[in-house]
Amino acid sequence: MLDLTYDAPAPKVVAGATSDWELVIGLEVHAQVATKAKLFSGASTQFGAEPNSNVAFVDAGMPGMLPVINEGCVALAVKTGLGLNAQINLVSAFDRKNYFYPDLPQGYQISQLYHPIVGEGEVLVELGNGLARKVRIERIHLEQDAGKSIHDMDPTMSFVDLNRTGVALMEIVSRPDIRGPEEAAAYVLKLRQILRYLGTCDGNMQNGNLRADVNVSICKPGDYEKYQETQDFSHLGTRCEIKNMNSMRFIQQAIMVEAERQIALVEDGKEVVQETRLYDPDKNETRSMRSKEEAHDYRYFPDPDLLPLEIEQEWVDDIKAALPELPDQKKARFISDFGLSDYDASVLTAEVANAEYFERVADGQDGKLAANWVINELFGRLKKEDHSIEESPVSAAQLGALIGLIKSGDISGKIAKDVFEICYTTGRDPAEIVETEGMKQVTDTGAIEAEVDKIIAENPAQVEKAKANPKLAGWFVGQVMKATGGKANPAAVNQIVSAKLGL
Repeated sequence: MLDLTYDAPAPKVVAGATSDWELVIGLEVHAQVATKAKLFSGASTQFGAEPNSNVAFVDAGMPGMLPVINEGCVALAVKTGLGLNAQINLVSAFDRKNYFYPDLPQGYQISQLYHPIVGEGEVLVELGNGLARKVRIERIHLEQDAGKSIHDMDPTMSFVDLNRTGVALMEIVSRPDIRGPEEAAAYVLKLRQILRYLGTCDGNMQNGNLRADVNVSICKPGDYEKYQETQDFSHLGTRCEIKNMNSMRFIQQAIMVEAERQIALVEDGKEVVQETRLYDPDKNETRSMRSKEEAHDYRYFPDPDLLPLEIEQEWVDDIKAALPELPDQKKARFISDFGLSDYDASVLTAEVANAEYFERVADGQDGKLAANWVINELFGRLKKEDHSIEESPVSAAQLGALIGLIKSGDISGKIAKDVFEICYTTGRDPAEIVETEGMKQVTDTGAIEAEVDKIIAENPAQVEKAKANPKLAGWFVGQVMKATGGKANPAAVNQIVSAKLGL
C-alpha cells in the first residue's frame, strides 16, 4: 500500500487587496478515444491526414445520413470508467446539443447530458511529501468532437477542416475538489497516466487528443468547508470556464491569472459574470469568449436516430477482468517487490513503457541497482538526446546483462559506465564488450597484493601519514586502481591496503 495522507494539502490562498481568498477548481477533460474509426461513422481518426480526407457522409451532415454507434468506443469508455473506480451505467442515452459552428456541419453535437455511460468515480492525485488528494469524478460521457476552423491561411477567408468532426471524445467531469493550480496540473497528469495505462487515450496534448476546460472560482476561507457540508454551491463564487487548455504550464498560469482577475472584480464591488474565457499565453491574461450557456440554451433532447444504449453486466465484467495493472498498483508493487523508494517507483511508473522496460531489466537482477541504472544512466542519456524509451539503443536485455556483470564482480561500477557508453553508441552486447576490450575486473588477490606492496614501498612518507590518519589510506586505493586501469576489485583493494598498513 502507498503511505499517503489523503485530502491533507491546504488550499491555495491568494492575497487580495483587502483580504485572503481560496481557489476552487473543477475540470472537464476531453480525451480522444483511442479507436481507428469515429464514434458514429467508419471514417479514420488518423492525425495529420490531408484536410477533409477523413470525412464520412454522416460527419459532413449530409441529408438522410444516420449515425451508427462504434462498439469499440463504448468498450473503451467502460474500460476508462472501471479504471477510475466509477459506476458503469448499463443504460445510457445520446442527446442532441444544438448550437451552430462552421466546423459542426450537422448543426448539433451528439452527446450525453441526461444519461451518461459512466457515473461517479475518483482519481487519487499525489502531491509529494506523502500527501494526496482524492478528486471525485462526477461523470464521463461520450460525445462527438467538432472540426477545426483555420483563420491564418488567408487574410480574407477562414478554412474548415472536418477531419476531427465526429471523433469520439470522453468528457471526464470532476467535482470542484481541486484547490490550487499545481493540483490541477497534477490531476491532469495523473488522469493522462491512467488513460495511457488503460490504452483508452494516447494523452497527446500537442495533437489535441487530451485537453481541458478549467472552471475557476474564488471563495473566502471557510466557505468551501460549508459547501462540503451542504453541497450548496451558493457558498462558492461564480465560476468562469477557461476553454481548451492543452498545456500543464498554461493550465497553472491561466488559473492564477483568472483568480486574480476575479478577486480584483469582487474587491472593487463588481460581480463576476459566469462566462467562457480563453487564455492568451503571450499576454498572460484571460479574455471573454462568450457568455456561459445553460443546458436549456442548447435545447437538449434525446437523439431520435439513436436508441438508448443498453449493455450487459457480463460484458462489463469481462472488460474489468482484463484490466491491466494501473499506475498506483504498479508503483506499490515496485516498492514492495524491488525495495525501491517512493521517488524511484514514481519515476519508473510515470509512463507504462518505462515501467515495462524497467521490469525487463530487473528480471533476475538487483531491483535497486536496476532502478539506479535505468533512471540515472539510461533516462538521463535519453533525455539529453530528446529520445523516448522506445528509441533507446540499449535494449532491456543488454542493460540487464550489464547489471549482472556488476553483481557477479566481473566489472566494477566505474568500468560499467564505460561499457554502457560503448553499448549505447554501438549496440554491442555488454559481455562481448568486456571480453574483447579486456575490461574484466581483476579479482586475483595475489596480483592486487603485489601492486599494493609496490606502491607502499615507493611511498614511505605517505605510509606514515596514513597510519596517523587512516582516512588517508584511500590515497593508496586510488593509486592501485589507477595502476590497474580501474580493473582491480575495489573491495579487495580496500581490504588488502588496510591489512598491509595495519589499520
